[in-house]
Amino acid sequence: MADVVNAQITDAVTQTNVKVVAEAPAQAIASLYQVAGHASGLSIQNAVHSQQAMNQITTAVVSKACQLIMDIGEKS
Repeated sequence: MADVVNAQITDAVTQTNVKVVAEAPAQAIASLYQVAGHASGLSIQNAVHSQQAMNQITTAVVSKACQLIMDIGEKS
């Protein structure tokens, strides 16, 4: 028996392979954009968290400074 494959079958397989290879760059770029967007979002969240923590520290420092100023007035 001869190993003969129908030309339509080989053509269909070839077209499928070409389609997959042609779509690969677009999918890679889309994945890159998604990762970059996620990284940007995380960095912004970290910046907001740091700012909120600094605001809490600032409030505590101002409160302590006011208390020290009030104590100076009482000691006089």
